[in-house]
Amino acid sequence: MKNVLWIVLAAAVFSVTACTKSSTKDGASSTASTVAPSSSNTTGSSSGGNIAVSELDAQTAARLKELVVYFDYDQADIKPEYNAMLAAHGQFLAKNAAATLRLEGNTDERGSREYNIGLGERRAQSVRRALMLQGASANQLTTVSYGEERPASTGSNEEAWRLNRRVELVYSR
Repeated sequence: MKNVLWIVLAAAVFSVTACTKSSTKDGASSTASTVAPSSSNTTGSSSGGNIAVSELDAQTAARLKELVVYFDYDQADIKPEYNAMLAAHGQFLAKNAAATLRLEGNTDERGSREYNIGLGERRAQSVRRALMLQGASANQLTTVSYGEERPASTGSNEEAWRLNRRVELVYSR
């Protein structure tokens, strides 16, 4: 039942984002030529550089700048707040067959090294499934788990742990 609800929600987000267009003064839809990854901690980083984008509205282009999905403690379920972002990335990948994306699963420092590698992989696979539901193909996506080895924030407090429980989306050139 949970999967059916998620699929229905993802389909609704997909149809809303697919139908949204912004207009200029003369009524033509606006386009963006590139989407540069943000260097902010809240959106992650990408060593892949700019993402070539054609015929996207501003809202979708903004969502493509978001490159991190955060998770709750000991969970691999995607929070609903990331559905629109993942829909935008999935649609981008569906329209750009040459684009590839590496999904890097990470955890906080709590738990054994082996457990955290497994949890990071489950998180990356969860994001992979969501992107494939939006049209991305399996050969465009790779997953890797770093477990606790690549923290986004140092420290042993709730804020640091929250920032470390993530999957980063890294586009390749």
